[in-house]
This record gives sequence, structure tokens and C-alpha cells, in this order.
Amino acid sequence: MENPRGFASDNNAGVHPLIMDAISKVNTGHVVGYGDDKYTKDAINKFKELFGDEAQVFFVFIGTAANVLGLTAATRSWNSVICAETSHIHEDECGAPEKYAGCKLLPLHTTDGKINVNDIRSQMYGIGFEHHSQPKIVSLTQSTELGIVYTVDEIRKIADYAHKNNMLVHMDGARIANAAVHLGLEFREFTIDAGVDILSFGGTKNGMMYGEAVVFFQPDLAENFKYIRKQGMQLASKMRFIAAQFEAYLTDRLWYKNAKHANDMAQLLATEVEKIPGITIMHKVESNGVFASVPRKIISELQQEYFFYVWDEKTSVVRWMTSFDTKKEDISGFTSVLRKLLK
Repeated sequence: MENPRGFASDNNAGVHPLIMDAISKVNTGHVVGYGDDKYTKDAINKFKELFGDEAQVFFVFIGTAANVLGLTAATRSWNSVICAETSHIHEDECGAPEKYAGCKLLPLHTTDGKINVNDIRSQMYGIGFEHHSQPKIVSLTQSTELGIVYTVDEIRKIADYAHKNNMLVHMDGARIANAAVHLGLEFREFTIDAGVDILSFGGTKNGMMYGEAVVFFQPDLAENFKYIRKQGMQLASKMRFIAAQFEAYLTDRLWYKNAKHANDMAQLLATEVEKIPGITIMHKVESNGVFASVPRKIISELQQEYFFYVWDEKTSVVRWMTSFDTKKEDISGFTSVLRKLLK
């Protein structure tokens, strides 16, 4: 029996057929390991087409590694990283940034997952004072964990402030493709062109099997990253299988097609559930996540039919994520069950 498509996470989706085919195609013969192969070079060139020749690109297995190792490259143990309290590095990486980068996280309260210059300014004290951690990086999540997307102007204002205060900007782009679709922009327009210095570029949540990229827009930041990646246990011996995925993902804008479909399905889901009395959409739907307040009494039974996660137990807010392979029938089936349970 086919596993049903639920709304728990875009990580729960399978692999896009074109990406699976790309993995299969490179599974012939022997090539040099650890990234010194044609497939890896070709994939890196795809990134350079997107971001320019100065971009330094390193493939890793997972998003946590991309974030943590990217931060590690640009910080010392006395530094701190300013981020949203909802950010993945703060909430969902089991203290890995603190353990491996050795620096302190300074989480900021937000209502939509986005931080701004005023928020950042609140942490800019004790500069040069040896009893206080020294802020070095502002980390932005694009799109945020609440599905909201930073505009170019918002990113640029943060980057300008950060750079004036001797700080760098990191972007957690686990769902960067969904953000690009919403903005109607190319990747570089809201990353390097807007002042981002380090980018964790994700693909796993948008049709890839595994694999993320750490992209440095200042070459000097990447000077020792090959050693950091190795010590971080993220140097793939058979790197061609990550590279082949990115090659397919970035060819003919497959990333765009996948993310647009996921975003469109989220919009459809939000539109349909809004028609149901007793359901309240809590945030703007700008990417592929829908956050809704649902009567507590029906959550458990609804999860048995279409699995999803509760976002906030206290307020009975749940999170529904759509994927590149979500179908309209999934949404109609889900809303049908939801209506029955609310009768």
C-alpha cells in the first residue's frame, strides 16, 4: 500500500524522478573521490552561474551541517550569532552551533520569524568588553520557520547595519527556492546582491534525496573551510552523488518548478481550510507552510489520517507543510476529513 502524503514536512516527500535519474546516471565506472571529479566541478559551475565566479561552493550532507560549519568558518569562540528565536540553529539543531562553532547564540523574539535592525541593535552592547561575547554574525532564515519571506529591502537594511558594525550576514536557505518563487527573483538578487556573506543553500526539502551547499560570497571566508568540512565529518567520499543531484536540480529551473508547485499547494490548502468554521490561519502564507489554530479535541484523530506536527501546544497551533509532490487530491481528502471531525 502506498504511503499517504501527509502535511508534516517537506522532508517527508520522496525524490523527484529527474534527480533520482541523475543519481543513477553517474553510478557507472570509477571516478576520483572527495569531490575531485567532473560531476562535482560541473555542479559547482552551476552555482557560479547563479552567484558569480567569486562564489566558493562546498557540498555537505545535511542542512544542520551547512549552517553549523558555515558559522564555524567565520567565528571564534568568543563571538556570538544573532538570530530569531524560531530559527533552526536555535530550536532544531540540538545545540550543534554552540558545540562545534563554540560561540553563543543570541535569539531574538519575533512574531513572524523575521528580525530587523532594531532587534539586532538591542544586542549591540559590550563591544570590545572582554566580559561580553562579541556579536559577529546575523543569521537570517529564508523563508522563515513560520513561512514568511524576507524582502530584498529588509535583507539589505540588515546587511548594511551588520557590515557597518563589523559583522557578517549568514542566510539559512533550507527553503530558499520557495522564497525565490514568492519574491519572483533570482537567488543572487536577495543574497549576494543584498549583502549576504554566507549562504546555506538547501535542496533536500525541494526534491533532492540529500545534500546542501555552503556558499561563501567572500573568498577569504572560505580559506580554511576544506579543513573545517573534513573535521565536521561532512566531506563526502562519493561526492558525485550529491553533485549530480544539484546538477539536475539547477538545470532547466527544476528547483523553480518544484518550489512553485509546493507554494501553490500551500495557497490552495490555506484557501480551502479558511472556509471551514473553527479554523484560523495564523500567518501569511508566503511559501509552503500553513500555520493554523485548530480545536485541540480533533488534532489527534486528524493526525491519524494525515500526519502533521503541532507547532504550539499551548495555543493549539499546527503546521501543515506542502511539497513538490503534493496533489490537489491530498488537499481535498484532508479538508474532507477536517470537516467531518468538526461537525
